[in-house]
Amino acid sequence: MSKLAAQDKFLDLSDYGRPFGTFLANQLKNTRFTPIHVTLLFGVSGLIAIYFILQNQYYLAAFFIILKSGIDAADGELARLKSTPSYTGRYLDSVFDIVLNFLFLTTICYVSNSSYWLALLAFICIQLQGTLYNYYYVILRNNSVGGDTTSKIFEDKAPTALPGENQKSVDILFFIYTVVYGIYDKIIHTLDSDAYKVKTFPNWFMTLVSLYGLGFQLLIIAILLPLGLIYYIIPFFISYSVLIAVLILIRKFTFRA
Repeated sequence: MSKLAAQDKFLDLSDYGRPFGTFLANQLKNTRFTPIHVTLLFGVSGLIAIYFILQNQYYLAAFFIILKSGIDAADGELARLKSTPSYTGRYLDSVFDIVLNFLFLTTICYVSNSSYWLALLAFICIQLQGTLYNYYYVILRNNSVGGDTTSKIFEDKAPTALPGENQKSVDILFFIYTVVYGIYDKIIHTLDSDAYKVKTFPNWFMTLVSLYGLGFQLLIIAILLPLGLIYYIIPFFISYSVLIAVLILIRKFTFRA
């Protein structure tokens, strides 16, 4: 089930796990498995990948990184199939992602004997890249007729819990979300403060932006690991951030509010 209206769909390079996620969600739709269970499962897959990085088993690490992306696509699909959208799942998914991103990079830093300061910088860069992608994507989803609006353009206050979830859980997870993501949201919103006024973005532009989607970032790691290029992962993601300025400039001068 798509998050976008037909006319707004684009080739999302970071969403290669969607077919597997859709398949898995369809297998689970008539079971007791919930989207939260699937979110926990992708967290486990990410931890297994980290274990294999520590063991220098890079092909297996790459497999579980790719598997993580596929399972990550399944929790939202299952929520839509079961008609059980939740802010709890939305925030838990995001919190798991940022924790795993940090663990991936610190593990890569440890194994490759890189500087932890560079690893921290690479982590910040990855989060800014992903935030730019999410910013534009959420704008498109919120402005798309019939698009998914569980994610908000500006996460400035805790939302009202949806049927079937607890307001206290939503409030706690929202607080954690704003603590770990708030600074990145503010930076990207400041760099392109008028983007939310744009009615829509062309498909080709969103495909270009999807180079910064989490799935594509993880795919890069999954490719570099078995190629024996672990030493280049951290410097790559630092230099990869140059596209942030390029994408924002394209948006500002081509699609004005």
